[in-house]
Amino acid sequence: MAGHFELIDAAGGDCRVRLVDADGTELALSVCFQDKETAAKGIYSLREIAASGLIEDHTASAS
Repeated sequence: MAGHFELIDAAGGDCRVRLVDADGTELALSVCFQDKETAAKGIYSLREIAASGLIEDHTASAS
């Protein structure tokens, strides 16, 4: 099974999106969204960016 996105509760009635790999390891945790619909839109944006986004190295030891 591939990784997946999870909608999880956050403080104040908000929700977050968690990206989990096939082993259940958390790879990313989103900002808070005000509702599930907005969180789903965030997932769609993330999918589009991940499919074509370039890697930018902002580390101190960029080579």
